[in-house]
Amino acid sequence: MADESNIKLKAVDLIHGDATLSGAEVAPSISVTSTFRAPNPEFNPIAAVDINLREPSRHIYSRYTQQVSTRVEHVLSRVNNGFALTYSSGLSASYAALVFFRPTRLAIRGGYHGCHATIEVYKKSRGDKNELQIIDLDEEFKAGDLCWLETPLNPTGESRDIKYYADKVHKVGGKIIVDSTFGPPPLQYPFKFGADCVLHSATKYFGGHSDLLAGILVVKSLQEWQILMNDRTFLGSMMGSLEAWLLLRSLRTLHLRIPRQSATATALAQWLASVASAPIGKSFDGAPSGVLEKVWHSSLQGIDSRGFDPSKQMEGGWNATFAVLFTKPEYALGFPHCLKFFVPATSLGGVESLVEHRLQSDPGADPRLVRLSIGVEDFEDLKDDLRRGLQQVVEMKTKL
Repeated sequence: MADESNIKLKAVDLIHGDATLSGAEVAPSISVTSTFRAPNPEFNPIAAVDINLREPSRHIYSRYTQQVSTRVEHVLSRVNNGFALTYSSGLSASYAALVFFRPTRLAIRGGYHGCHATIEVYKKSRGDKNELQIIDLDEEFKAGDLCWLETPLNPTGESRDIKYYADKVHKVGGKIIVDSTFGPPPLQYPFKFGADCVLHSATKYFGGHSDLLAGILVVKSLQEWQILMNDRTFLGSMMGSLEAWLLLRSLRTLHLRIPRQSATATALAQWLASVASAPIGKSFDGAPSGVLEKVWHSSLQGIDSRGFDPSKQMEGGWNATFAVLFTKPEYALGFPHCLKFFVPATSLGGVESLVEHRLQSDPGADPRLVRLSIGVEDFEDLKDDLRRGLQQVVEMKTKL
């Protein structure tokens, strides 16, 4: 790992971080082959077992390595300050992490419901005699525990204190994995605060165009990466060639997309919070009161009772996905379809803004909750759209 004291998301890392693996072409080609021709040993004496899979001199079979996915992993390693490995989805990366850590107990609370479902699938492999026990984040930890910390949290976008939980679990000999999907570089760097492993659903901000599925795990050492690499080979959860190419293309503009999305989302969250706090019967900036009850966003948290200041952890800006709570379920149900520039769809992180009545994909969600993923559109256009949408849901209710 590089020096963590002055981490910055650099364009040269995103655009040229794979330069040692590139050829004469400027844009990488998509290779669709599943297997590669073996060289004549008379001219290439390097045996397959001796190939460095992190920087392969040649490829054997695409379940091990292929050119574009290797290039992607080099770029991701640079910008995440560790050793990155790609997977076919965020949940396949989650499963690989469970296989890697083999926890005695798992500490987790809330967050993405898909991770909880993956944990249940993993538990089947343990058998009744070695059942994985699930505990809360604030229970006492023991040796062998894995703390699974998602921050910022899905769907609300609230921040959790990585250092507090890292210190807590390390004190008893456990490990911590941080799902930083809502906080990609340059917003948050979990290794700085004690994370042992960082997880991202690369489908979201790293992909950034709603056109690929991918996941990544980032670890601190080459030895850990090699173990993950071996596991991935035989779990069969590598990315496809097209997805790897799309992800590499997307990474080239990460430094342009994320700060823009972060700044716009923060301004919108604060504007919506003002709408929610407006006195009943009065509007704020043209938006009706009594429609929104609460807005969640890490910029709105403040310092907690333990002294955790989210701004110290979210050092590169605030999260671009957050949630609002409507006063009535019918408002939340209708609101996504009252907007012009927000696409009513699940997922997040793309260049287009998305809006989702969360109950439609997460059966455990509050029926009044709506999640907003802010894209790269202009702030004023999105604010105007939200204002019109809030006005329209009130009018819909009146007509009913």
